[in-house]
Amino acid sequence: MVASKRPKRRDPGHESAMNRNNTVWGSLAVIGAALFLGIYFAYAAVQGDYGLFRRAEIEAQSDVLRAQLARLEAEVSRMENLTRRLSDFYLDLDLLDEQARDVLGLLRADEIVIR
Repeated sequence: MVASKRPKRRDPGHESAMNRNNTVWGSLAVIGAALFLGIYFAYAAVQGDYGLFRRAEIEAQSDVLRAQLARLEAEVSRMENLTRRLSDFYLDLDLLDEQARDVLGLLRADEIVIR
């Protein structure tokens, strides 16, 4: 018997198994990429520069700054009131007397200082 040189036939089941194998790996790659992107964006939404934790920090800092602003506005208002009361247009004699005693150390002749 002489061996014939016919080309080998491919097994039709072999090709479909390879296609199924490639399809499975491709599907796994797509699912893995989608899962990775989902986890990445979820992490960024919570921990990122514009995430939930950063927003909470900014809101807390905003509350502190608002309280500081209110204190400073009250201080400015008090200083404006004192300045107006010592101005040339409006002179508060009690405030002037208090300032002269405090700053200059002035006393009346009938007063006694106890330290």
